Amino acid sequence: MSAIRCVVIINPELPLGIIANTAAVLAMSLGKLRPALVGRDLPDAQGGLRTGITTVPIPVLRGSASQLRELRAAARAFSTELTLVELTSATLRTRSYQEYAAELAATAEADIDYQGLALCGPAKRVRQLTGSLGLLR
Repeated sequence: MSAIRCVVIINPELPLGIIANTAAVLAMSLGKLRPALVGRDLPDAQGGLRTGITTVPIPVLRGSASQLRELRAAARAFSTELTLVELTSATLRTRSYQEYAAELAATAEADIDYQGLALCGPAKRVRQLTGSLGLLR
């Protein structure tokens, strides 16, 4: 069992394309914050290099809007040991990173809706926070 666990949690009520995009954005951001999770490039049988991929499984779990809000609050209490990435519904209404930043800056925390979260940290802590969530299927 790995000492590090990473999970992505997404609201299953979102349209399929938004779910896929949410997973991609969260994983990319997690890779930026935790570059050691991405393995080295690997050679194939002909010696060509293949770009390294994640070295740990990243299950995608389902979490309702209220569960995402509660999970975010709970995870923030462990900010020294967990990496938390969040994606808000502001991405559905904005067309650029600048617009997204402006909308976030103008939105009170209580009014932010989450499309998904990514958590990474000690396996025991991540399981404690997400163990009751099922796989997104």
